[in-house]
Amino acid sequence: MKYKRILLKLSGESLMGEQDYGISPKMLSQYASEIKEAKDKGCEIAIVIGGGNIFRGLQGASKGMDRVQGDYMGMLATIINSMALQGELEKMGVRTELLSGLTIEPICKEQSRKRSKDAMREGKVVIIGGGTGNPYFTTDTASALRAIEIEADVILKGTRVDGVYTADPEKDPSATKYSELSFQEALSKQLKIMDLTAFALCQENNLPIYVFDMNKNGNLLKVIMGEHIGTIVK
Repeated sequence: MKYKRILLKLSGESLMGEQDYGISPKMLSQYASEIKEAKDKGCEIAIVIGGGNIFRGLQGASKGMDRVQGDYMGMLATIINSMALQGELEKMGVRTELLSGLTIEPICKEQSRKRSKDAMREGKVVIIGGGTGNPYFTTDTASALRAIEIEADVILKGTRVDGVYTADPEKDPSATKYSELSFQEALSKQLKIMDLTAFALCQENNLPIYVFDMNKNGNLLKVIMGEHIGTIVK
């Protein structure tokens, strides 16, 4: 196994599937199955999910809403997604621990390095909602922060595209995929892999980011076992 302990970052939008809003039961089940498969191989897994399928603070701010209020609403959206994934995993017999940057008793305990590492040692999948618990920070930044805290080997950024391209492959058919990039190359080429705060955290802490297609069955397991199917930034 190439990656023994991972932080899996999923976007809220990916949970929509073909819907325009909310959570697709089909996508939820598919993701939970992929995570269970990786867990059954002995991989230690922590997960951070975005909330864009329900609410984004920046969207609210662009329409005149207070940015701080909007960001807290976005954090609550990530907890809804985290609870949905937790329920699906538990249904499949996977033990989980739901932690959060925002404490909401009795739903989730406050995230701490010790809690998340202890839960992983106990064989649980750790799901961390609530972003960083602070406004103005994205779930990209939350995933970088949590990955560093738990000493993950890598951040696996599950997307609907099979890596990082020279341009958007859904719009430009001539776009080509990068197999490997340095942090400096990704910055100089202005490739939007993660926001700058998250990227800087990963770079400073020598934490690689692996971008891959999470929507294809078996891909998560392939990545943790060392098959190169995406783009690695290190």
